[in-house]
Amino acid sequence: MLVNLKQRRRHSAAFKTEVLAACAEPGASVAAVALAFKLNDNLVHQWRRGRGAPKAPGVASMGIAEAPPRFIELTVSLAVPPAPTPPASPSPTSETITLEFKRGALGVSVTWPVSAAADCAVWLREVLR
Repeated sequence: MLVNLKQRRRHSAAFKTEVLAACAEPGASVAAVALAFKLNDNLVHQWRRGRGAPKAPGVASMGIAEAPPRFIELTVSLAVPPAPTPPASPSPTSETITLEFKRGALGVSVTWPVSAAADCAVWLREVLR
């Protein structure tokens, strides 16, 4: 008869904080940190998501807890340029989609032809992920 003598390990809040701080280092991978601390990377991922993570006051300030998604203000306008000069290349329509949005200090302005609105929607969906 086989008996499992291996007991479940319990980790202190200080140890978890140390592991999560190592994960927060620039360029650190969760798998490498878990291997260095002789842990399963799935366990470390759970700690990073908050399950079993230490409830220390400094943990949220280290960027370990995920912040809720923030609202990103978008300004979308359908613009028709002023009377065009002779076009350099023929285009089916001269209407454009202009997208302007900011995230932190970064501001982006994109102009897209209306004839490719579907492509614009796909691109915007990927950017906002």
